[in-house]
Amino acid sequence: MFKRILLSIVLLLIIAYLTMAITTFNRKSAAQTCRDIELIIKDTVYAGFITKKEVATLLDKKGISPVGKNLDRIHTKTLERELAKHPLIDRVECYKTPSGKLCIEMTQRIPILRVMSANGENYYLDNKGTVMPPDAKCVAHLAIVTGNVEKSFAMRDLYKFGVFLQKNPFWNAQIEQIHVLPGKNVELVPRVGDHLIYLGKLDGFEKKLHRVKIFYEKGLNQVGWNKYSRISVEFGNQIICTKREQ
Repeated sequence: MFKRILLSIVLLLIIAYLTMAITTFNRKSAAQTCRDIELIIKDTVYAGFITKKEVATLLDKKGISPVGKNLDRIHTKTLERELAKHPLIDRVECYKTPSGKLCIEMTQRIPILRVMSANGENYYLDNKGTVMPPDAKCVAHLAIVTGNVEKSFAMRDLYKFGVFLQKNPFWNAQIEQIHVLPGKNVELVPRVGDHLIYLGKLDGFEKKLHRVKIFYEKGLNQVGWNKYSRISVEFGNQIICTKREQ
């Protein structure tokens, strides 16, 4: 019985403390002014084209800048909704801190390919297969896609290839350009070696590039990286090389 009474007293004290803390915080927040914005970007390893200054300018243009306003009058959901409209922002969460700051945690859209099509279209493609504007200040190294690039083909097929490059350090560093030929056949321009890699259709590109890598290790390392002008892995289980003309 004594233990139950003691436990009840402890619970009442905890409830009273929490009630007092919440009430005190709310009173403090009501009188407290937001003095700054703290921006936390979670993916700067991949891209860093959103800055605190740009976020502040965007909110100011919308007439919803929190700086200088009482914390209790700042609607974080409104800020999140407006920031989420930005074409370079994937996810955003806003919350107030006891120190009088508005904290914005943001995840950027991650570009994986730069498309410069022969039809004049110019844009980035992100890792979800959606289009990003060409004026994004992307600082990441990206392969450039050229040639007969239809947007539907880029969003459906090329983005899968871009995700593969992003996750594969060797090929991400090696592939400089992806050129789309008529019929949606694809050839790659590598950074090392004066040759083209002809994939044909993108179907099974991982196995095709695996064969190329083995050929790099066992073939080109022996005969030289400039011996061939073209390496074709269009057909299964074979590599067709075209010697460079002397």
